[in-house]
Amino acid sequence: MLTFKLPQSLAVEVCDGDIAAQDVDAVVNAANDHFWMGAGVAGALKARGGSAIEAEAMAQGPVDPGSCVITSGGRLAARHVIHAAVMGQDLRTSAALIERATVNALALAEQHQLASIAFPAFGTGVGGFPIGGCARIMIGSVRAFTPRSLALVRFVLFGVAAYRAFAETAGELLGAPLDGPPDCPLSS
Repeated sequence: MLTFKLPQSLAVEVCDGDIAAQDVDAVVNAANDHFWMGAGVAGALKARGGSAIEAEAMAQGPVDPGSCVITSGGRLAARHVIHAAVMGQDLRTSAALIERATVNALALAEQHQLASIAFPAFGTGVGGFPIGGCARIMIGSVRAFTPRSLALVRFVLFGVAAYRAFAETAGELLGAPLDGPPDCPLSS
């Protein structure tokens, strides 16, 4: 895991791992605009947290792509799930949707006075968006964000390529990590 510190007293972590296992105030689901939870991040959250998460989210949809809703965390370690509609029913995304969903997820966390949030790489699975572009958009959005309650933003990546893309982009946009160079070995 790499940790970066932003001037606005916000820690940004980049790690490889299972987002469904994160012990944070909220994990973020890369969702569709109707909030049905199929495969990928959504499937992992539903499998570990229970189908009540999906029912709570679907009751709040559909929404415009880029919008977010919050639900309980079910059986997850996280207290909440923020469902970020990063794609429509066509299951495709764009840079604009990834940026809007990231900003709206951060704003919703602030609205609920959460201190910690964990994000996956939006739109890089089913959505087919390039991982490097996703890293630049999401980390750039966090860098531009002014937190009030949030103290930790964690990017939880799946696989070596995603981890390296986010680690390198974070090093470029946020400066040197507190705990080593961006190309340090993967954590396990």
